[in-house]
Amino acid sequence: MEDTCQPVLNTGLRGVTIASTKISDVNGAEGKLVYRGYLVKDLAGKISFEEVVYLLLFERLPNSQELVDIKKQIAEQRTVPDEILTAMKSMPKDALPMDVLQAAVPMLATVDPDIRKTDVDSAGRMAIRLIAKFPTIVAAWDRLRNGKEPVAPDPNLGQAANFLYMLSGEKPDDELAGFMDAALVLHAEHSFNASTFAAREVASTKAHMYAAVAAGVGSLSGPLHGGANTRVMQMLLDIGDVDKVDDYIANILDSGGVIMGLGHAVYQVDDPRAHILAPMSQTLGKRAGDTRWYDLSKALEVKGKAAFKERKGSDIFVNVDFYSASLYYYMGIAVDLFTPIFAISRIAGWTAHVIEEQYGGAAAKPTLYRPESDYVGDYCGPDECAFVPLKDR
Repeated sequence: MEDTCQPVLNTGLRGVTIASTKISDVNGAEGKLVYRGYLVKDLAGKISFEEVVYLLLFERLPNSQELVDIKKQIAEQRTVPDEILTAMKSMPKDALPMDVLQAAVPMLATVDPDIRKTDVDSAGRMAIRLIAKFPTIVAAWDRLRNGKEPVAPDPNLGQAANFLYMLSGEKPDDELAGFMDAALVLHAEHSFNASTFAAREVASTKAHMYAAVAAGVGSLSGPLHGGANTRVMQMLLDIGDVDKVDDYIANILDSGGVIMGLGHAVYQVDDPRAHILAPMSQTLGKRAGDTRWYDLSKALEVKGKAAFKERKGSDIFVNVDFYSASLYYYMGIAVDLFTPIFAISRIAGWTAHVIEEQYGGAAAKPTLYRPESDYVGDYCGPDECAFVPLKDR
């Protein structure tokens, strides 16, 4: 007889609503991503990352003076303290960039003048400092591990252009900076994804901003979350040529594998961000005189979708990582920096969520996240285990 008393578990919290938010929404059925009421497809390429920062932190788009002010605040906070750069110089040169970034976050906490304050204004200032310093840390580490001195941030450049400048030492042209800016806008927020939930869970304990953000960075470092576009680019490099796409797809599907960049936990249609990034990748390929990485991506998308439909009888859709990989690669960015760039953008969303969790949730919820679990450790049958002293074991 079937036991109907067993609890039903929602593995991974899929489909479980755990809190309310005013920050963003993902409509997977319709392929819509919304930042505080605005469709992201209406923002990317039209407003700067700094405007999105203002929108996420302060709940509305800035006017002209407010934009000047937020840009100034971010520019003034980009410099990383010397003691943190000194600590980074002592790290092994083969350390993973995401580990270096995560290690830097609590170090930044030790020098933040607001760290012991618990008001919302202090949290906002901490958010601005983190948003400002993330690109500096990532760029500095890339140069340090390659035997170069870090490039000091330029206060006259926007966030996207400044990051590219600190990486290479050369100021990017407007098109290149604009593409990076659009990519940052597209990755800035995505509702209760794994890293955002990790940050909010820590924030629910009333831990400070840096502790919550460090958790978000740690979550993002996992290959099932933030590492997808890195694996997309590794896939493209492994294939190498459009003529090899058919064989690659057949081999992957025959072995039960997945085509990186196809499929998403939420979207049941193409990720709207992918269609904004794709033409940027194509444009940079043409600029470089080598469109093979874009061409490979496009062939993989078209043929991968068709093969999946034929074999599985269902559709699969492209996600944001599929074209961001080749876009960053055309920019000359090291493949293992793709996930840190994700963090450089998503820090805007994380900090907005930490502030909302601690100071202004859209609806009342218990202060502390404390889920239940179903204990299945039936070690001694229906009874508790009898303790046996060490000498008798």
